[in-house]
Amino acid sequence: MFTQLLIAVVAGIVVGKFWPWLGTDLKPLGDGFIKLIKMVIAPIVFCTVVLGIAHVGNLKSVGRIGVKALIYFEVVTTFALLFGLLVGNLVKPGAGFHIDAQTLATGADQIAKTTQKAELPHTVDFLLNIIPTSLVSAFAENKLLQVLFVSVLFGLALAKFGENGPPVVLEAIDHVSRILFIVIGWIMRLSPLGAFGAMAYIIGQYGLKALGTYGKLIACCYGAALLFILVLAAITRIFAGASLWKFLRYIKDELFVALGTASTEVVLPRIMTKLVDAGCSRATTGLVVPTGYSFNLDGATLYLAICVLFLAQALGVDLSVGEQVTALAALMLTSKGMAGVPGSSFLALSATVSAIGHGSIPVAAVAILLGADRLMDSMRVTVNLLGNCVATLVVARWEGQLDSDRLARVLDGKPVEPLDDPDPMADRARV
Repeated sequence: MFTQLLIAVVAGIVVGKFWPWLGTDLKPLGDGFIKLIKMVIAPIVFCTVVLGIAHVGNLKSVGRIGVKALIYFEVVTTFALLFGLLVGNLVKPGAGFHIDAQTLATGADQIAKTTQKAELPHTVDFLLNIIPTSLVSAFAENKLLQVLFVSVLFGLALAKFGENGPPVVLEAIDHVSRILFIVIGWIMRLSPLGAFGAMAYIIGQYGLKALGTYGKLIACCYGAALLFILVLAAITRIFAGASLWKFLRYIKDELFVALGTASTEVVLPRIMTKLVDAGCSRATTGLVVPTGYSFNLDGATLYLAICVLFLAQALGVDLSVGEQVTALAALMLTSKGMAGVPGSSFLALSATVSAIGHGSIPVAAVAILLGADRLMDSMRVTVNLLGNCVATLVVARWEGQLDSDRLARVLDGKPVEPLDDPDPMADRARV
């Protein structure tokens, strides 16, 4: 699949470059593939989490996993924001733009169109929205955090109900899970077609000329991403005892699908499967990965921090240390509610600019980034995906639910025994 995906991505770039009208028309190929994957994400997350928690059967263990995951997410995303601000101050990607704030009158209208007039939820609303209106609505609206909430409750109830012996429903859920992954296997065969359509559309719609206009910003963001991946590699080695480079080889197909479609959601089921096959418990994987898709957007936070300074520098504004701290505090909140909101990066930046309260930086200035935002997708997707994988490995080892021997063999490409038990670490977790 890796070779097919590579050919598809290159072909999409060529079509978008030389036949932009055709590239734009190929958008339904990428959209259709993403919709096919999203169709089965909610039931797969439900089955994985329920099976994992039911086999662990320990409310305290589930609570520890959740708390440790949130602690890890907050530490790493805060570091990503600080790192982004450091890179932005050193590289100064907005220097030389000389944008006149008076020329940005139409910027607010452009942002409203891009975001479909959506709004980022306030903290209280965000937390309350984790609770679905009904059990059915969580799945019907395909909201990951709501599905996760229902799954945890159902898994704990099932564990309590099955104390005198595993109930039949647990076996039924396991069978449903296996059927869903067969469906995912069929859908993933279409991934080269989806990557081709998505890449052709991006290049056809936005062109490569933006690379020149925003060259310094793009180079700054991608350079920062590479350095941040080195940090993730160190975290993986120190706290999970594994090599990130070997892990990259292990998930190369999923990484290319995410890059080609500019979406991490399309590989969520496959990534969860690979993490479990590599020795992470189902409970840890099922809790950390879906939660990380909302709380651990390392690539997005890195990008936002750099863009705040880019906007200030492009308008000739020198932000003080206090104003940058204010921006940091605002981004720590706004970046947590980004998932699933149209044009979320623009909304987060708009909220941050408003929080800074500097009169020389109008909110409409965010429209400057319209031409570069889609070109940053590859950077955000890569770091977001790797960040959540590393988080799962770290939390699993922290909780004693990582089979390190199996992980080493899998990453070295050595044969391992198939997983007959849906959760290889279940017995150890119970002990």
